[in-house]
Amino acid sequence: MTTEATSSAAAAPAIEVANLECGYDGDVVLRDVSLTIARGEVFFIIGGSGCGKSTLLRHIVGLNQPTQGTVKFFGQPFSAADPASRRAQLRTFGMLFQSGALWTSLTLRQNVALPLEEYTTLSKREIQELATLKLAQVGLGGFEDYFPAEISGGMKKRAGLARALALDPAIVFFDEPSAGLDPVTSRKLDELILQVRENFGTTIVVVSHELASIFSIADRVVMLDRAHRGIIAAGRPAVLAETSRDPRVTEFLRRVDRPAQ
Repeated sequence: MTTEATSSAAAAPAIEVANLECGYDGDVVLRDVSLTIARGEVFFIIGGSGCGKSTLLRHIVGLNQPTQGTVKFFGQPFSAADPASRRAQLRTFGMLFQSGALWTSLTLRQNVALPLEEYTTLSKREIQELATLKLAQVGLGGFEDYFPAEISGGMKKRAGLARALALDPAIVFFDEPSAGLDPVTSRKLDELILQVRENFGTTIVVVSHELASIFSIADRVVMLDRAHRGIIAAGRPAVLAETSRDPRVTEFLRRVDRPAQ
């Protein structure tokens, strides 16, 4: 890579999505989606049920291939990259699925070790030590040998986050991280997300409809709408709530469960 190209990549945003069209089996769910996410930003994809939030996330991270448009990570093409380039870029981000997606037959330490076994050449001992460290970083020190069925829902989310952080990713994606959690546990998870950003400079992308999280930790949001099949608002959530003239936006952001400012 030339010096000019290296400089350009270093200055590039964490994520660039341009004119993305997403869908399944020929049905278009989202069209003409464009957004840019800065390095170190806590960015939310919000909207009501069925608007395509998780669909957009799946297409950004490559679980589904967009029918049109492009995705770039740190200035490098991802959606149109060759398999070797895509595999290399997969190491730059982690993902926490809505359910936690832990393997029930494996201990927490074994779950966290999986990406280390897949993507590194570390020894078995080094992998075990690093998995133990990652669990400690999310407050699960001492639970390494527990199985998912033996811990609470909030702890499963923390274990899933530890696995997402195993490769020290530059970006972590969260799909409805507060789903199924009580308000106190949800707030603690939000605090942990902010700690990850502050401690490691990680870029955070969150799919959510939870106002408490949106107003507490999001730097910026994009709001999707099912009928529009795309983005209808973008910006800081508090500003959108106060200034938007779109009733779809104000109805969503001014719901009664919005926390007091």
